[in-house]
Amino acid sequence: MGFLPISKEDMAKQGIEQLDFVYVIGDAYVDHPSFGHAIISRVLQSHGYSVGIISQPDWKDENSITILGKPRLGFLISGGNMDSMVNHYYVSGKHRPNDAYTPGGEAYKRPDHATVVYGNLIRRVYKDSPVILGGIEASLRRMAHYDYWSDSFKRSILLDSQADLLSYGMGEKSIVEIADALASGIAVKDITFIAGTVYKTKTIEHIYDGETLPSYEVMKEEPAKYAESFNIQYCNTDPFTGKTLIEPYPNGIYVVQNPPAKPLTTEEMDAVYELPYMRTYHPSYESLGGVPAIAEIKFSLVSNRGCFGGCNFCALTFHQGRIVQMRSHESIVREAESMTQDPDFKGYIHDVGGPTANFRHPSCEKQMTQGVCKNRQCLFPEPCPNLKVDHSDYLSLLRKLRALPGVKKVFIRSGIRFDYLLADSDDTFFRELVEHHVSGQLKVAPEHISDAVLSKLGKPKKQVYERFVKKYDKINEQLGKKQFLVPYLMSSHPGSTLKEAIELAEYLRDLGYMPEQVQDFYPTPSTVSTVMYYTGIDPRNGKKVYVCRNPHEKAMQRALIQYRNPNNYDLVREALLKGGREDLVGFDKKCLIRPRKIGNTAHDMHAGLKKSNAGNPASGKTKKKKTIRNIHKKK
Repeated sequence: MGFLPISKEDMAKQGIEQLDFVYVIGDAYVDHPSFGHAIISRVLQSHGYSVGIISQPDWKDENSITILGKPRLGFLISGGNMDSMVNHYYVSGKHRPNDAYTPGGEAYKRPDHATVVYGNLIRRVYKDSPVILGGIEASLRRMAHYDYWSDSFKRSILLDSQADLLSYGMGEKSIVEIADALASGIAVKDITFIAGTVYKTKTIEHIYDGETLPSYEVMKEEPAKYAESFNIQYCNTDPFTGKTLIEPYPNGIYVVQNPPAKPLTTEEMDAVYELPYMRTYHPSYESLGGVPAIAEIKFSLVSNRGCFGGCNFCALTFHQGRIVQMRSHESIVREAESMTQDPDFKGYIHDVGGPTANFRHPSCEKQMTQGVCKNRQCLFPEPCPNLKVDHSDYLSLLRKLRALPGVKKVFIRSGIRFDYLLADSDDTFFRELVEHHVSGQLKVAPEHISDAVLSKLGKPKKQVYERFVKKYDKINEQLGKKQFLVPYLMSSHPGSTLKEAIELAEYLRDLGYMPEQVQDFYPTPSTVSTVMYYTGIDPRNGKKVYVCRNPHEKAMQRALIQYRNPNNYDLVREALLKGGREDLVGFDKKCLIRPRKIGNTAHDMHAGLKKSNAGNPASGKTKKKKTIRNIHKKK
C-alpha cells in the first residue's frame, strides 16, 4: 500500500486531489503501530478517509503548514509519542542532547509545548478549519494541570492551542466517530456527544448527569482545590461508570470531558495492529541516519494495553485506563512470523508486552460490565481478594513464539509486576521467565524500599520485593543460572525525606549494589504523584505530604543512592550530617563513607580513630590499614 502522502507529489501519485485530514505531528513519520500517529492514520484510512502527514513542521514558518493544502474535514495534531517537554528536558531542566523520535536523533526539531504551538500555527493560517488534538501530550493536559517546566498551573490544552476538539486516550474509536460526524456535515462546535473527547462550550444545559469541577480560577488560587478536582477526575476514568466532567473558565467558557471510550475487544485490537503498516520510518529519512526509536520496537510485539497496577507516578490511568485489553495469540504470532522474514531479524524478539508485560486479562470479571472500582486499587496496598491471578495465557503465548522457526530467543523487557507474579500460586511462569526470557539481567521496579515512600508511590511494601528477590535467586540456583536483578530506584518522590533516602542507601549498602542510573522523580501531567508535588496533598485522602522541591536536597537524595561514587562524596556527607546520621561516616563496615581527611573536623577525627579496626566493603581492608598506618607515621 505504501506510505501516506507527505507532499503534493505523493498526493498526485495516489490520485488524491484534496486530503480529508492533514495530520501534523511532532515526531518523524514512522509507519509502525508503536507510533500513535501511524495507528490513527491507518484506522482512518481503513474507514475510507485519506490522511496526509506533516512531520515536524518549522513552527516559525507559516508556509510549513500549507504543503499539503487545506484538508476537506480538518487538521489533526499530535505532539508525539512523548510529551514534548519530557522529550526536551531532563528533570533538572537541562536540555536533552538528542531525540530518538527525530531523524538522525537531532534534538529540538519540535517546539516546547508542541501541541499548543502547532494548534496556533494552524489557526493563524486556516481560521475556519476544524482542529482536533490527540496524542499523549494532549491527552494528559486535557483539563487544567500543573506544568513542572514553567512551575505554573495551566489551562486545558484545548484552550491554549485554539483547537476545537480533543480526542483523549488511545483514540481509535473516537477519531472514527469524529470523522464520520464531520463528513456528515455536523459542525465541529456541535460535536459534543462522542465518548473519549473533550470540547469547549458556552452552555452546559444539554449535559445530563454531569459533575462540575472547581473552576480554573479557584484552583489556580487554591492548589488544594486542584487536588480535590484531580481526585474527582481520577474516580471518573472508567468508561462504564465515568461521568461527564465540567471545568468552568472565565468569560462563561466551559471545558467538558465526556466519559472515556469503551475498551477495544480482542477482535478490534487485532484489527488495529494488522492494518497495512510499512513497519519502518519514511525512506526520506534514510540519508539522515534513520529514526533511532525504531531500533527498540522493530522486533518487539505489543501484547496488551491498559494497566491495573496503579503506580501513582504513572499517567496510564488517565491515558490507556485500568482495564487491560489484549490481542489474540493468532494475531501476535502472525506478526512474529512476518518479523522472521525481515532481512535484519537476527532471531531475537526484543519484547512481548505492553505497559505491564504479565497482565493479559482484566484484573477481575466484573470490570468489563461494571467497570473498575473507584476507591480501590487492584494490587495496592495488597492484592484485592477479587483479583484474578493467572499467567497461563501469557505463558502459552510465549511458548508459541519460542517455537517459531527462526526465533532463537524471546525476551521480556516491558515491566514485570513482581507482586502480581508472587500472587500466582503456580510457579510455572516464574520458572520459564527465568529459564527462557531473561538475558543475564531482569529489570524490575521496586522504586524504593521505605514503606512510607512506597505508600505514596502506590507500590507494594519492601517485604514483598524481598520475597520476590529470594524466589528469583532460588529459581536461578535450581536452574543452574547466574542471572541478576536490576532494580529501578527513584529519588525525591513525594513522601521521601533525607531519612528515607538514607534508609534506601543503607539497603543498597547491605545488598552490595550501587545502581548505575537513578531516576529523580519527574512531575509529569496527570499523575497522582505530580498533584502531590504541586499541592503537597495526597489527592486520594486529602492528607499533607512532604515534598522535596529544593534542587540541592534533590541532589543529596539522588547522591545517597550512588554513595560509592567519589563525585558524590560531599553531597552524601552533607546529607548524612543533616539527617543526623554521623554514625554512617567512618570506618565501620556499616558506614557509607569514610572521613575524607582525618583531623579535618573533631567528629571526623573521633570517627576515624574509633573505627580504625573495622572493615569497609567500599574500599577494602588492605587499603584501610595502609591509610591508618600512614596517619600514625605522620603523627
